[in-house]
Amino acid sequence: MPLAGHLVEARTRIFRAAIGVAVAVVVGYLFSDPILDLLRAPIVALAQSRNATLNYGSVSGAFELKMKIALYTGLVLSSPVWLYQLFAFFVPALTRREKKYTFGFLFSAVPLFLIGCLTGFALFPHVVELLANFASAEDSTILEASYYFDFVMKLVLAVGVAFVLPVFVVLLNLIGVLPGITIVRGWRLVLVAIVLFCALATPAADIMSMFLLAIPMCALFAAAAGIALLHDRRVARRAAVLTADSRESVTA
Repeated sequence: MPLAGHLVEARTRIFRAAIGVAVAVVVGYLFSDPILDLLRAPIVALAQSRNATLNYGSVSGAFELKMKIALYTGLVLSSPVWLYQLFAFFVPALTRREKKYTFGFLFSAVPLFLIGCLTGFALFPHVVELLANFASAEDSTILEASYYFDFVMKLVLAVGVAFVLPVFVVLLNLIGVLPGITIVRGWRLVLVAIVLFCALATPAADIMSMFLLAIPMCALFAAAAGIALLHDRRVARRAAVLTADSRESVTA
């Protein structure tokens, strides 16, 4: 395809993705009030024991927050559309092996990221409660709405990325950067990092909530290590066969 054809194809894909995002943003705006109620729930619970409110720093702050919620929600809801358009543009240029790795990464990373984000969304009230309780009961907790929303989104994205990290570990192994034995040898550091992360992300009174997050993360890293070891063993076996064939050909 000539350069002009690529440009036309890119314009078509971008236009379709933009339509999908625009429609999803409208849906997100319609549901912005229920989403804001969910975000406000920890502040309402905190207000039962102290003076705690969610405030807007400007006249347009409430509208800006609704638009921000609508934009984030729209990007999430329309992700199947714009992800498909993005990869439909690049996939024809990939080799068969590159396509296998790309689609394998997508089909495993995207669901794990969404599950991680949902987990982070379920955990953020505990984090808000913990951080707010550092203040004295006589003090007032006044939170700026936009900052509070950004804080929640960063926490949700952090947990989502944490769930995707094992996929990156497998990808590094597939391209030959990280051997499987190295992953296995570092299991102690990985375990400590997971426990620390879960302890910070789940500061509830019971320790069960921490294990509910730590167990699936440990299982994901164990699965990543197992896949990496199997891949290394298959590569070593294939190299041994090629070496034996080359020796036989030289002998003959």
